Amino acid sequence: MRKRGLPMASFRARTSREAGRTVIRLAGECDLAARERLTGTLLAAVDGAPVVVVDLAAVEFLDSTGIHALVAAHHRARAADGRLYLVNAEGAVAALLELTGVGDLLRHPDGAGS
Repeated sequence: MRKRGLPMASFRARTSREAGRTVIRLAGECDLAARERLTGTLLAAVDGAPVVVVDLAAVEFLDSTGIHALVAAHHRARAADGRLYLVNAEGAVAALLELTGVGDLLRHPDGAGS
């Protein structure tokens, strides 16, 4: 929840390639204002790698548009026999992922975060 008078956190995404996978580190707010950049980043990653890991450790806010982008990327990855996983979700972000079932759907197989 945002406090009045405080500036909104900006959205940031950093993508890196690691052994056999792409890692996307998201930060800030994954909301309507970030929808196009978030969706574009996720879809480009799943189009370019069989395994994509999305690190949510620095995500401060996630709403239904962020959830939609994650699920859309998951479906695109599965259609190409790939996988998209979430790791390191905390606090309200983790609670929302759990409430919606997306946390279980995209849980990394080694159990790291979600």
